[in-house]
Amino acid sequence: MTLTDDIQLPSRVTQGFLRELEERIDVAAGSRDRIAVTAPFTGKEIGSVPQAVSTDVDWAVAAARSAQVDWKRLSPTMRGRIFTRFHDLLIEHADQALDLIQLEGGKARIPAFEEFYDSVATTRYYVNTAPRLLRSRRRAVSFPGFTRTYENRQPFGVVGFIVPWNFPWTLGISDAIPALLAGNGVVIKPDEKTPYSTLFAVKLLEEAGLPEGLVQVLTGEGETIGPPLIDAVDYIMFTGSTAVGRSVAEQAGRNLMGSSMELGGKNAAIVLSDVDLDQMMPEIARSVYANGGQLCIAMERIYVEEQILEDFTRRFVEHVSSLDMTARYDYSSRLSSLIDSQHVENVQSHVEDALAKGAKLLTGGKPRPDVGPFFYEPTVLTDVDDSMILCRTETFGPVVSVYGVVDVDEAVAKANDSEFGLNFSIWSRDTRRALDVASKLEAGTVTINDGYAATWSSYDAPMGGFKASGVGRRHGAEGLLKYTEAQTVSVQRWIPAFAPPRGVSYETYERLLKSALKLLRRIPFYK
Repeated sequence: MTLTDDIQLPSRVTQGFLRELEERIDVAAGSRDRIAVTAPFTGKEIGSVPQAVSTDVDWAVAAARSAQVDWKRLSPTMRGRIFTRFHDLLIEHADQALDLIQLEGGKARIPAFEEFYDSVATTRYYVNTAPRLLRSRRRAVSFPGFTRTYENRQPFGVVGFIVPWNFPWTLGISDAIPALLAGNGVVIKPDEKTPYSTLFAVKLLEEAGLPEGLVQVLTGEGETIGPPLIDAVDYIMFTGSTAVGRSVAEQAGRNLMGSSMELGGKNAAIVLSDVDLDQMMPEIARSVYANGGQLCIAMERIYVEEQILEDFTRRFVEHVSSLDMTARYDYSSRLSSLIDSQHVENVQSHVEDALAKGAKLLTGGKPRPDVGPFFYEPTVLTDVDDSMILCRTETFGPVVSVYGVVDVDEAVAKANDSEFGLNFSIWSRDTRRALDVASKLEAGTVTINDGYAATWSSYDAPMGGFKASGVGRRHGAEGLLKYTEAQTVSVQRWIPAFAPPRGVSYETYERLLKSALKLLRRIPFYK
């Protein structure tokens, strides 16, 4: 396809609709500098949002904190009714949401739908599980019969979200839903490149009945409003680079405040010699090139047992070379645009550095301005070594390196030889063998015979990174309980705790307790 001026806004996202979303952004007072928002398919400006400042942060957090006072008094079941309506509104407005995700993010329709689906499914999961996860629980005690202890879960207050541009719904709204269901107020700072998805989602939340002011959106550059946001909230959720994550964690630590972070990755796929090459090709390609490789859990390294290396490489390159690349708001393309020209330059610099130092290019390796200003060909390299930037540094683009290994032990050792440990994959017909390999990998998630989708969509299981790939988890019980404080409440009855009853000497009390300890040892669990 050749880039032409006929690529306009998708039919369900008008200029009036975008202006309406922009008007939802409040600032404390006065005018603000504007930041242009560009459509990656065309490189053209589609709107602008204000650059918030520290006074806007203070105003937004105060508003969310005020609304949270009444919100936290509602039961999780009552809160869940609002999110059930939000779930239904998302489905009702699916086409508009998908168009918007494509418009500002430059995504192909398939990864746009994955993100939409994630928001709906995450909402359903936490609506169903929040009442159980948040209920008061009896806990075991030292003096059964005399002490009764409960664990309660209390919301932090206001939770801040610093969200990247690559998945604004998933890493903004889907992450905020459990925080809200836990009783918190929320302040979201979407990336300035992709603000409209967040604004649209908040619009639907309020249509569903969410109290006005409970969710606040701050637009602008993270360097300006990130630090004051961290200082103002009670908990911070950050998704982004490891370098920035270290700064966020340091600031949160100084504030003695909790944080959760999903950071960088250099994810590895291990292809065992018994794999079905025909069946795996579409899926392993998707695990590399989904959203143009702008996916923190995408594969950037492939280790293949030498017995099948030549056959695998030939088939993989053939498949990758056949992938469609178009700038259309439909399912005609398998490949997304990169987000902007700076990112194209970064990906190109990684490839050029590798080629200059001896890597071999098997396919791709250059921008495609004939398709759109920020498109880049799906790229496969071999003969990559430690002298090259992309060997160990996250490229975050449609580039993968293929390596031969003697056996699975070498593959495991090389996959683990990284500062990152986010998401690995294993490809094999022998599930038992693959499960054994998975137990040896230093990664927060491992997906067998799929790149990421099976693990990501298992919403009842926690997801996060080892090593420099992050701290904390999203999804599962941990994905909600991390937004709460654990409170212990005990009731003592009849006799004092750790003091003899009236009329009993300490010597007698000691003998009684020692006898009780011997008895309690035989009881595996008691309350």
